[in-house]
Amino acid sequence: MSEQLPPSDAAGYEADDEVRAANDPDAWAGACAEDLEAEKARRRARYGPPPGSAAEELKKLVDAVADKLDQLAGPDSPLFGGVAGPAAQQVVRQVVQQAKAAVEPVIERNPDVFDHLAAAGNELLAAYRSAVQAQEKRWTARAFQEEPRDDRGDEGTGPGQRIDLD
Repeated sequence: MSEQLPPSDAAGYEADDEVRAANDPDAWAGACAEDLEAEKARRRARYGPPPGSAAEELKKLVDAVADKLDQLAGPDSPLFGGVAGPAAQQVVRQVVQQAKAAVEPVIERNPDVFDHLAAAGNELLAAYRSAVQAQEKRWTARAFQEEPRDDRGDEGTGPGQRIDLD
């Protein structure tokens, strides 16, 4: 028989792995967790950070809108700069701050609600797409089933009479 035996130091590594696996019942779970973390890190490096929850995204949107309105109300603003004075700019800033103060506590108290609303919106969108696609299939099927009409109107085939204008 020509069985090849592994080198003596390779047998030692295998024995160490078996002993470690026997002593650690969660070795498989640990290895899976390490692989999962490595995959997440690879995806973050390739695609960037994953989107946050719906509540986090809504908070980012509120902040972005507030910043944009603050820029529009600034002294160099093409919208308010020459027309409105500092009083109008202050009113815009105050309204933005009040809106943020009203929205942020709701987002922080009910983050799961926004996740559910986002999921419900996705379901409604899917239902709408399905309905539109089904209607388009019916329209196209009906268009191919009907015979094409000739709208030129041959003489003598219709209910009308020919009138001589001479």
